[in-house]
Amino acid sequence: MNKLPFAKRVQILSMLVEGASMRAVSRVCGVSINTVTKLQVEAGEAAEAFHDATVRGLQTKQLQCDEIWAFCYAKARTVREMPEDKFIPGAGDIWTFTALDRDSKVIVGWHSGDRDVDTAKRFLRDIADRILNPAVQISTDGWQGYRDLISEIFPWEASYGQVQKVYSNTPDKGPAKKYSPGVCCSAERKEIFGECEYKKISTSHVERMNLNIRMGNRRFTRLTNAFSKKLENHADSLAIYFFHYNFCKAHKSLKGKTPAQAAQLTDDVLTMADLVKVMDVRAAKPNRPATYQKKLPAPEISN
Repeated sequence: MNKLPFAKRVQILSMLVEGASMRAVSRVCGVSINTVTKLQVEAGEAAEAFHDATVRGLQTKQLQCDEIWAFCYAKARTVREMPEDKFIPGAGDIWTFTALDRDSKVIVGWHSGDRDVDTAKRFLRDIADRILNPAVQISTDGWQGYRDLISEIFPWEASYGQVQKVYSNTPDKGPAKKYSPGVCCSAERKEIFGECEYKKISTSHVERMNLNIRMGNRRFTRLTNAFSKKLENHADSLAIYFFHYNFCKAHKSLKGKTPAQAAQLTDDVLTMADLVKVMDVRAAKPNRPATYQKKLPAPEISN
């Protein structure tokens, strides 16, 4: 079976997390679009397994949650008008829930699906399993689905606050109305339960993360045809992007550390080459957990 050279796979994955489209990657790297797709699927599964095994035992004090919108194959209103024989499973709007540690900037977890209680419950349960600090303070926007779930899933020592924003449409009926977001008229902090540190009830950091996602993941770029055509591929692309963000990308606000280093999950700055090594380990030993060992990397993923 033919296998892409190690350096070529690293190049392809590095381009995917820098906002390049799959067809652009195909042209620049001189490989077929099917090769890029297959590599993305394998890398996405490896990145998700690595995240699941590594991002645990966090001492998060301030957690911010938000949702970012995208769509698969077609927007919801278009899907509703489709004949039944042309319906595509997974087509329609996709909401990706994300949770960010305010201090370390690490993405604790994410989950894509509908913006409903079931999706939020799966997302929050996964987040709660990764955080050891029972007194975590959680901040979200004003979506009402969070209120009961957070009190149900997180320990009683946790506290919860909301930032409730009021938006208005732009007064202009021209391009500004079509392409610009609504104007934020007001923002109000509310303590829902627990002993919140009032000034730190905020979603600013996780909302800034939405911009990072749209800049680094081509599938989230609006008004193009780069949107996802399959829900599974959408999930794989997110897993690769968050691996790069958490483990590879140094932040100025963290004094040159990656979020994973700031959260004491790793001692080293990883690269996309490490993800390719994890992929090779999984291919050779499918039952081996994709973990990172501090100071003493497993031989299979070392140079």
